[in-house]
Amino acid sequence: GVRPPSTPRPQGDAVTDSDPAATEHLDVLIVGAGLSGVGAAHHLQTDCPWASYAIFEARQAIGGTWDLFRYPGIRSDSDMHTLGYSFRPWTGEKSIADGESIREYIVETAEEAGIDRHIRFGHRIVSADWSTPDGHWVVTAETDDGRTVTVTAGFLLSCSGYYRYDRGYVPDFPGMDDFAGEIVHPQAWPEDLDYAGRRIVVIGSGATAVTLVPSLAATAGHVTMLQRSPTYMGSVPTRNPLAAAVRRALPERAAGTTLRWINALGTQGLYRLSRRRPDTVRRMLLGRLQRDLPEDFDVETHFTPSYDPWDQRLCAVADGDLFGALRDGTASIVTDHIRTFTEKGILLESGTELEADIIVPATGLDMLFVGGISVAVDGEAVDLPSKLSYKGVMLEDVPNFANIFGYVNASWTLKADLSSDYVCRLLNHMRREGWRQATPTNDDPNVQPEPFMGLTSGYVTRAADRIPKAGNRFPWQVHQSYVKDYRAIKMSKVTDAMVFANPPARTVPDPNRAAELPSLTG
Repeated sequence: GVRPPSTPRPQGDAVTDSDPAATEHLDVLIVGAGLSGVGAAHHLQTDCPWASYAIFEARQAIGGTWDLFRYPGIRSDSDMHTLGYSFRPWTGEKSIADGESIREYIVETAEEAGIDRHIRFGHRIVSADWSTPDGHWVVTAETDDGRTVTVTAGFLLSCSGYYRYDRGYVPDFPGMDDFAGEIVHPQAWPEDLDYAGRRIVVIGSGATAVTLVPSLAATAGHVTMLQRSPTYMGSVPTRNPLAAAVRRALPERAAGTTLRWINALGTQGLYRLSRRRPDTVRRMLLGRLQRDLPEDFDVETHFTPSYDPWDQRLCAVADGDLFGALRDGTASIVTDHIRTFTEKGILLESGTELEADIIVPATGLDMLFVGGISVAVDGEAVDLPSKLSYKGVMLEDVPNFANIFGYVNASWTLKADLSSDYVCRLLNHMRREGWRQATPTNDDPNVQPEPFMGLTSGYVTRAADRIPKAGNRFPWQVHQSYVKDYRAIKMSKVTDAMVFANPPARTVPDPNRAAELPSLTG
């Protein structure tokens, strides 16, 4: 079952397949040492101190997204009072923080709590097979030096995010090979790229493009943001005056909790208003843009989307820097479709050719559920897209497995914290009651599948056939609401639609080792 090894092993490499009898066992195996993984480990250490655990991280660094992405100007598009951890409130001056500051915050959190000592770097998990007779996962990983390692785990907790780390999404634009300049994807930004004085075209109008354009424009010859269609945008201050006032009035921990709730409720309020009164929010957003942009700017063409607010994510423009670059002429926006790349740049459907030295396809992410791990139960592959998501945390018919998936309309960490808290409560319940296996099970014939993510963004629609479904009834609904999730996840029972079991063991326990009880059976 879920138990620590009888002889604890150091937090180094797992054993290899060549020594199956000595395979290391962990109560919990966490996948990924990014924002979610470090947060989950902290919850586990605090709420389940009895549990042995390790974090398998495919890369050689802590930080996940915030270590991988190194393009100019990278920053959060959520305020740090909600993107930061509830147990370690963000104390930086900027509410909209740069990527390096966020990475340092995650690393410091891991080091302070000793979480870094549990991380196995360069371990990419390729498969996980739940064994019902053994009551554990058999997890296989590949290391950077070409070895294969195997561990068993009582519970598998995926914190690998939602997109591929080895490559970003780039459409198959015609003529890309004809372009004589450089093509640079933001997800693989070269450290030594010299763009000073050069002409740059950034393809896209999402959060990455909105961040890149003003950052590049500060030293480039000129930057053009080429978009197929507009995105809703709004200026937000990097330093929130409310945060400073709350910190002066309250102790650090209380200030962090207060700011977290204020910002979470504010974001949710705007989202709900957008769904109920889209025309009102559209007028509000476009009205603010009119004040931020030059008087003769064509807001209708370049900043008025055809969809309603929050059908796709809103883009936060830190201190209005993009609008400043448009006002001073160091950047411009073109709204058109690409006909083909050319030797000199990009030929548009309108017949205009944009000449460029560097083209940056900020065209989005390639979504990848649970990090691309091949998941099986008793040797039978799990068809993830056919499964319902349980409270947005676990998966229908998959025992002892959870996947941290944050919000698409608010800070990722708000949902990640709730999810990790739920997993710890479930583990403690299983240990207290003596269960080895917990499986979300749907026996309600009236539950109908719904899209997991309520957005029409390209990266979401491209991956709709690769990710699980939500349901239209509790506990299978996936809320995009911190308030609803607080009730549905944190305040609800861990036993909702959950089948607990102790399957017959594959082998008879050695009576001489009867004192070595499984952790969950105490």
